[in-house]
Formats: sequence, C-alpha cells, structure tokens
Amino acid sequence: MEVNKSLEQHIAVFGESGSGKTVLLSSFYGPTQEPGFAKENLFEVIAENAGKGRVLHQNYLGMRDDRRVPDATKFKSHSYSFKVTPKASPDAKAPVDSLRLVWHDYPGEWFEQDVDGEEEAQRRVDTFRSLLRSDVAFLLVDAQRLIDNAGNEERYLKSLFTNFRNGLALLKDDILVNGEPLVEFPRIWVVALSKADLLPELDVYGFQQLVIGKATGELNRLGETIGEMVQGEAALSVGDDFVLFSSAKFTPEKIDLSERVGLDLVLPLAAMLPFERHARWVEQKAINKLPDKVIDNLVGGTGILVALLAGKKLPLPGPFGLVAGLIAAVFTPEMVDGLLNMAKDKLQAAKAQALEKHQYFTAVLTGFRLALVKGEEERVLLRSRR
Repeated sequence: MEVNKSLEQHIAVFGESGSGKTVLLSSFYGPTQEPGFAKENLFEVIAENAGKGRVLHQNYLGMRDDRRVPDATKFKSHSYSFKVTPKASPDAKAPVDSLRLVWHDYPGEWFEQDVDGEEEAQRRVDTFRSLLRSDVAFLLVDAQRLIDNAGNEERYLKSLFTNFRNGLALLKDDILVNGEPLVEFPRIWVVALSKADLLPELDVYGFQQLVIGKATGELNRLGETIGEMVQGEAALSVGDDFVLFSSAKFTPEKIDLSERVGLDLVLPLAAMLPFERHARWVEQKAINKLPDKVIDNLVGGTGILVALLAGKKLPLPGPFGLVAGLIAAVFTPEMVDGLLNMAKDKLQAAKAQALEKHQYFTAVLTGFRLALVKGEEERVLLRSRR
C-alpha cells in the first residue's frame, strides 16, 4: 500500500467584496518566494499549480514595486494548494514529512446579492461543497468598513454576520444529504480583522471586545445556523478565536509590504489550530458525547500530529484499529494536557531536540506552535482555551 506522507489541511476564507481576500492571499504567498525567506525559515512554500503561483507572485510584486493593488475577482471562486516542506532532507521514518495547504476563496458577492440564474446558483453550491474539507474558516471583518461606520460599528457588524448567516442558510438544503447534518464540515470559525493597519490602536483584545459588544447576538445566530449543518455540535467553535491581518502599510506614496500583521500566522493556524482543538475534543469525548463518525473524522491527522509532537510510535493501520489505536495510544488526558499547555521554553527545547534528531518536519510544526505563542504575546492572536 502506498503511504501518503503529506498531511493535508484546508482553510476557507469568507469575506464581503472589497474585504481584501485577494490581497491577503497574495501577501501571504509572495514573501515566501523572496530569496531571504529560505534563509530565515526551516521550510519552503511551493504552489502546486505553477500558473496560479505566478499570478499570486505577480500580484505581490505589483504591490511592492508599482503600488498596484490586485484586481478584484468578482463572482469567481478559487482554490490554491501549496506544499510546505522542510528545507533539510526529511526523516524517512516519519509518518508524514510535509504539509499540503489548500486555500479556498469564497466570493463575497454571494453573501451580498442574489445569484443570476440557475447556473450561478449551482456554481455557488459546488464552490461551497469544495471547501467542506476545511478545518479552519476565516470570517473577515473589514477595518475600512469599521472606520466608515465609526460610532455605529454595530450597524456594519450586525449586517456582516447576518449576511454570512443568510448566505449559509440559503445553501443548507442543497448541501445536506437527505437533510442530515454533515460529518465533514469546517469546525473552527475564526473572526479575522482584515486591513488591520487602518486601526493601529486596536489590538486583538480590543477587536474581540468590539465584536462581542456590538454584535454578539448576530454572531451567536450565525453559530446556530452553522451548528444545524454539522454533526457533533460539541465539536464546533464559531467566534471563539480572533486574529488581526494586515497585508501591508498602505500610503499614497507606497505600499510597504514589510509592515505586515498576522500573515505569518496563516500556516501555523491552518496546521496547528485544528490539532489543538481536535485533540481537546477527542480527549473529551466522554464529556461531549461526540458521535463515533465525528471522532473518526477528527482523529486521523490530529492523531498523527499528536504522535509526532509527543515522539510516540503509531499503531499499525487497519480498517478500524487505526482510530481506536490512535485514541488509546496518544489521546490520554495527561499527554493531551502536556502537549497543549507546553510552555514557551519547553517548546523551544522541543524544537531544538527535533533538529538535533533530524526530525525536520516535527521541528517545523513545533516552530508553528511557537509562532502562535508569539502572536498571542504581540496581541495579534486570541485563541480559545475551550
């Protein structure tokens, strides 16, 4: 049997038109192609579709060199896949040695206006189905719209979350099979402030308090609608995590791409946030009473990551034995608690130890966990402890 040694993670990005999704993606990818990136990081990022990668790189260079913002992609959905691999030779014995990240961009216009005819309606459904494998979804809040509604931010925020909710509700009957909630569905919905450079005085705690203070009812109703579409609602997190994103510092004179906020957290969030949250959910099965199908769906990649980071040997795969073996071997309360609450100095020591043992992918993953800690220290990221 051929073993796929790439861990695959999907993220979905939702935002209204003009919220900066294309700029965000281009600014995420472009710097990874700079010569200095390879020297400063343990890994490299390669676009699996070379043509799409060149377009993103061109967008980035246009902003950097010509102050040219990428054209908006109205009514167009795109998926981009990237291979993240350690620079050094991988450990041949490791169960996985790379990360495949798939980024799904959902057109904002489909939240704001009716579709034009049956063909576009079907395209909207197909697009949403394509992102059902995503573990993490980002709900973008546009800082410019907050500024436009200064003093009445609730008007924008309530409208935004209501539009998201209505857009998902319209898809419900077409997405669910025989009306049954889905096992495979985005389970972590992060509220993200795009264009955060426009509100430099606002840290992630201020952003969270603004959203909760002005639109908690609408955010809760969005969570309820999402909960109706997914099995195992206890394994669902909507609006519990917050992050700030800024692609660059925009001025009339130039676009300063060195003044980025939060973009270095995209890969760590995609790779490690599901690991953290799924590990808690699986370990708390007795409390949450999750259906077995949900446990099976959550445990695969998460179990591999837990085993990698804990230095445990994986059980031999089998039709049903792999899931049961993973839970018995790596989801003990002591191990989960020890991994999820590892202090910064211990994470640094674990990364150094992985490098010493030539476990380069484990070192990359541990570096991602350190990046999340740094994001919290800089008040750019707020992770739920639930």
